[in-house]
Formats: sequence, structure tokens, C-alpha cells
Amino acid sequence: MTAQNPEVALADKDRRFFGHPLGLANLSGIELWERFSFYGMQGLLAYYIYYSVGEGGLGYSEQIATSIVGAYGGLVYASAILGAWVSDRLFGAERTLFGAAIMIMLGHTSLALVPGALGLGIGLVLVAVGAGTLKATTSTVVGDMYQRTDDRRDAAFSIYYMAVNIGGLLGPLITGALWDTHGFHWGFGAAAVGMAIGLVQYIIMRGSTLKGVGVDVPDPLPRPQRVRYLGGGLVVGILVAAAIATGLIPLESLANIVTAIAVIGAVALFALLIGSRKTQADERRRVISFIPMFVASVMFWALFQQQFTVIAIYSDQRLDRNIGGWEVPASWVQSINPLFIIIFAAVFATMWVKLGDRQPSTPMKFALSNLIMGIAAMIFMLFAGHESTPILGIVGILFLFTMAELLLSPVGQSLATKLAPEAFKTQMLALFFLTVSIGSALSGVLAGYYDPSDAGAERTYFLVLGIASIAVAVVIALLSPWIRKNMVGVR
Repeated sequence: MTAQNPEVALADKDRRFFGHPLGLANLSGIELWERFSFYGMQGLLAYYIYYSVGEGGLGYSEQIATSIVGAYGGLVYASAILGAWVSDRLFGAERTLFGAAIMIMLGHTSLALVPGALGLGIGLVLVAVGAGTLKATTSTVVGDMYQRTDDRRDAAFSIYYMAVNIGGLLGPLITGALWDTHGFHWGFGAAAVGMAIGLVQYIIMRGSTLKGVGVDVPDPLPRPQRVRYLGGGLVVGILVAAAIATGLIPLESLANIVTAIAVIGAVALFALLIGSRKTQADERRRVISFIPMFVASVMFWALFQQQFTVIAIYSDQRLDRNIGGWEVPASWVQSINPLFIIIFAAVFATMWVKLGDRQPSTPMKFALSNLIMGIAAMIFMLFAGHESTPILGIVGILFLFTMAELLLSPVGQSLATKLAPEAFKTQMLALFFLTVSIGSALSGVLAGYYDPSDAGAERTYFLVLGIASIAVAVVIALLSPWIRKNMVGVR
């Protein structure tokens, strides 16, 4: 809502961007460049960690590489809690977003310029904390431009999501090409430049498109407490860094640790939102209705995020990437999903608007998403034991990934803004991003059980994941009437 008139949303009076406020274009723009840098870097990350030093990498094992990638992915979205807290208690969503963008650019710069494990550690922490914070706050600011009952909200998140995936498409293509011709650090440098472009664009458009949006601090922290919280956070950060540097926390265990921390954080956040005296009775029912949706979202992301762990290794070692005598860089496989998103996001956005009240309920969208992911996992079984998988096979699987993603991810973000208690708007959105955190970390944990050299083990791996995802889909479909009832007016 705008600061000038809390009864009127910006979207009610500004329709300059395809019927939406121009602020949506600005927010979509910075997310485009942030995702360009994020996925451009992540497209190289596993390979940078497990390729030999002679090939420009760090020379760790594949197990350590997938554990670090999973832990990093989990940390990104777990940081949404921190960003949400800073937003709701210190600076408001929009100013927190701006600070996070600066942190991300510094992180990519570290990866590009600081060699070895030190640059990797500094860069991943800065990017993870900044990206998680930016994800939570940007979505909150998008939601704040619309009335809670505005039918355009889901369409706005789909447009925003399409911009995200334009960045996700271009990032791995450009950084992968630079890695192929000049080495890993040139690819990381391109990610840093992309984030700088996004930051400049945001600064230029900030005052004219987002004035008064996302400025409220819903639950301000008293000034005397700020130093105590800041000091405690710094101490924890230093202790964790020291534990990793000294080997007290083994690198191959990072994904397990981040998974456990994210689960604890989710339980604590649910307890806070449900038990707080600031949460009204109907708001409490809405938060409770989100619990089964939370589990379904975790299941989806545990499979989807394997694009950066298992599927990254699969693309490098099991995929026939030869096209007309030219071998496609392994990192380019990660641009297939964003390409499909760009093609189909507008289709889904238009479809939801056209269907209106006739569209499937949000619980059924979540159920369909998990059903599709289960089928996609099982398709991998068709190629187990083959010498190599044709590239069209992975294209088909990632098409299914995309259909599932469009049913859950933008819809889930929109749902979180609609179910959020007034006192915990950004922290409710952080709960949704915690599902991505747990799922991302789990993708690293699960990758430890994947063996591309054993056809039987590979078949079992994908069979178990497929059955688990389909089972979750069935449970959510059966619970759908109860979930809709407790959403109290939210569909």
C-alpha cells in the first residue's frame, strides 16, 4: 500500500506497464539482472568446485561439490528469514531490498577477483545472504502494490517471474561461454557486471516508480535492542566461518547441517506466527492452512533444485551434448528451464486471468505440480544403463519441470502474500522461501546417494523420488477441501 493513502494500492491508479504499475517493471528489472548473476554463477559453481586445479577448478570431490552447492542454495533461501526480519523490524521492505542488491554485487565481485577457496567462501556467503534477502523483500514490495483481493496479483507475479527467468536463461549462456573460452573467473566477472547493471537501473527508476511503496516497518525494533542483535549476529557468523575453516564442520556435511537449521527455523517461524498475540483468529487459521502446502513445496524444490546438483553431474557425465560436431557446454543445460519459463509464463498468467474463479484452487495447483515432478523423475529411469542420454531426453524432462514450476512457484509467492498476517507480511513470505531453502539443501543431501556409474542404483534413486512426489500430490489433493476452508476467503 502507498504511504499517502493506505486504502488505495498503487496498482489502482498506475497501469502504465501492461495494465500494471510501472514499479512492477522496475522490480522485474532488478530481479532479471540479479537472476542473471545468480544463475550465471550457479551454472559454473559445481564444476568450479570439482574440476581439477589444472582445469581452473578447486579440485574437490563431486560429493563435496554437491554438498556445497546444496548448502549454498539452502542458505540463499534461509536468508529470507533474516531479510524478512530486517525488513519487518528495521528498515522496511524496499530499503532492505536496496541494501541486499549492493551485497550481492560485492559477492560476485569476490568470486571474480579473489582466487581459491577464500574467494569462494566470501562470495557465496555475500551472494547467499543478499539473494535470500532480495527475494523475500522484492516479492513483498510487488505484493504491496496491489489490493489483497486484486485478481491481477497472480498475473503480476507471473510477469515478474518471467523477467526472473529471462535472467536465468541468459546468465548460464554468457558465463558458460566465457568459462569455455577464458576460464571460470571470467564467467564470475560477467555475473558481477550483470548485477551492477541491475543496481544502476534500480537506482535510476527507484524514486519515480516506487515512492511510498514498501516503506512501512510493521513491527519496529526498539533502538536499544538493535546493537545487541547486530552483535549476536556477527558473533554467530564468525564462529561458523571459523568452524568451517578449521574443518570442525566437514564440507561434505554442509548440506545436512543447512537442512537441519532451515527445518528448525521453519518450525520456529510457524510457532511465532501462529502463537503471536498480534495474529488475529482468521489470520491464524490461514497460517495453519499453509502447513501442508509448505510440505508440498519442500518436496517440489527437493526435486527441482537437483538441476544444480545431480542434473549438473548428469549433464557433464551422462548426457550426449554433441550437436553437429560441436559439444554444448554442460552449464548451458541450466538455461533450458528458464527458456521454457519465458515461453510459457505469459501463457499461464493469461490463463489464470481468463479462468478467474474457474481456475484450480491453489492446493490443487500444488498437487498437480508434485504429480508432474514425480513423473519427470521417473522418466530418468528410461535412460538408466544407456551409454549416454540424448539431449532431447533432458529437454523433455526439464519441460515437465517447467510446467510444475509454473503451477507452484509464482502461485506460492502470491499465496504467501495473501495469507500473511498484517504484522508479519515479509516473514510469512520468508516461510515460502524456507521451503526452497529446505528443498535446495535436500537436493545436496540426496545427491550423495546418486551414482551415475551404477544403472541399478540410478534407477532406484529416481524411482524413490518419483513415488515420494506423487504420494505428496495425492495427500494434498485429498486435503484440499480442508485447506481451502481454513484459508478464510483466500482461494
